[in-house]
Order: sequence, then C-alpha cells, then structure tokens
Amino acid sequence: MKDAEGVQFLQWCLPRLRLTWPGYRKVRRHVYKRIQRRLQSLGLPSLADYRSYLETYPEEWAILDSYCWISISRFYRDQSVFLFLEQEVLPSLAQEACARGEHVLRCWSLGCAAGEEPYSLSLLWKLKLQTQFPAVRLVALATDIDDQAIARARRGCYPRSSLKDLPVSWRTESFDQTAEGFRIKPDFCESVNFLVQDIRKEAPEETFHLILCRYLAFTYFDEPLQSNTLRQLVKRMQIGTALVVGKNETLPSRECGLIPWSEQEGVYRRA
Repeated sequence: MKDAEGVQFLQWCLPRLRLTWPGYRKVRRHVYKRIQRRLQSLGLPSLADYRSYLETYPEEWAILDSYCWISISRFYRDQSVFLFLEQEVLPSLAQEACARGEHVLRCWSLGCAAGEEPYSLSLLWKLKLQTQFPAVRLVALATDIDDQAIARARRGCYPRSSLKDLPVSWRTESFDQTAEGFRIKPDFCESVNFLVQDIRKEAPEETFHLILCRYLAFTYFDEPLQSNTLRQLVKRMQIGTALVVGKNETLPSRECGLIPWSEQEGVYRRA
C-alpha cells in the first residue's frame, strides 16, 4: 500500500468513524498493515475496491473501526507524569479522602491497552505511598475496547521492552522473570479490575478520585466526540479529584469545570 493512497483513504474514512486524521499521522502505518491484511482476506486488490465494499456492506465499518484503535503503551510511560502523581496528586487525594473518612482511592484508566498504565499506578501506590497512608487502599478500573488487549492485561506477562522505563528496583520487587517474559506479582494485580468497554458508547456508573485518559480521546476522536467524552469524564469526577490527559494533548473546552493542576504534565482538577 502506497503512503499517498493510505493517507487519502484514511482522510476519507476517519470522519465517518468520528475520528480525526491529525491523530493518525504518526501511527498511520500501523493501520495500513491491518487494512492490508483485511484486503487480502476479502480478496480485494485495492483500497478503491475496499471503499466500494464498505459502501455495499455497512457492517464492515465496525471492522474498520477496530483497525483504527491504536494500543501503544509501556509501564511508567511519561516518567515525569508518574513522578507528579507520586509527589503531588496521589498524596493530596489520599489526605482529602482520609479527612472525609474514606479508605479507598478509586482510579479509572481508559484505553488501558495491555494493562501497563493501571499496573503502574498499583506499583506506584504500593511501593512508594502505601506506607504513608496505611489506612487507604488504591483500586483501579481499567477499560479498553480491545478484548485481546484486556486478555493480555489479565495475564500480566510482558516483554522486557515494556518495562524499560521502570526503576530497576521496581522491576525486581514487582515481577517474576519467566520463560514467557516478566509476570507481575499477584500482590500488584489484586487491586486492578479489567473491563472491555468503549468510552464512545458507555462508561462506568461510579465516580472516581483519579481518571487517566491519555493518548486516546483527545488524540484520535473528532472535536464533537472529544467534547462529549470530556463531559462524561467530568460527570464521574468528585469535586477536587483529578484528570490526567496526554502531555501533548489539549482539552476541547476550558468551560468544563476543570482547572490546571499541572498543564505541563496534562493534569487537571475538578473545581
């Protein structure tokens, strides 16, 4: 597939999926490979034929949508963000929870891929903060549209490359090295729940102290869908709680009831 043909195809199909082309510039070749395999399985010689196929068989759009769901993650991704969570956000949230007589910090990781982000939260809490707040427990709900990614997350086994940003001592304390790779120890899994869910269609009913929505809605969704997603997230935030977006992402609206905690790290707080 030639790049120019792929770009033209994505610019045609992404708006129909409520996705935005700029978010796919750097990852477009990942999508090309998936579409090329689909063309081969359907016996279609070109993208022009695939466009005709999509117009003839509307159910194919759901399959194409699944090819546009990008899962790129690793443990402790954007180390400065996790350092800010450790030093500022989680201690503040824990102190406020204690003052209200609460003993659980509820976190939600959207687009969790194979579980690296929510497990990083679990590691951070247990290895760095649990002793400061012995009466508080951190629990995380992790959601992703990709059922295969969720299955990998539940297995909790990763290649060395996924752990490259973790402090070495964390890797030693938190993982067992096996023939398959590095398997996260049970103590760090018990507080993380995984669920197959598409934020465009549904969201958890409960509220959270901390929500992480990084490199998902505010990178790939079109502007109306971004705004709708942000409203859904804010509804699930208590007063004073935090939302973390990608470091290079911007919120679609400043009139959403959120104030910057650290714009450099993509952290906002509900006023």
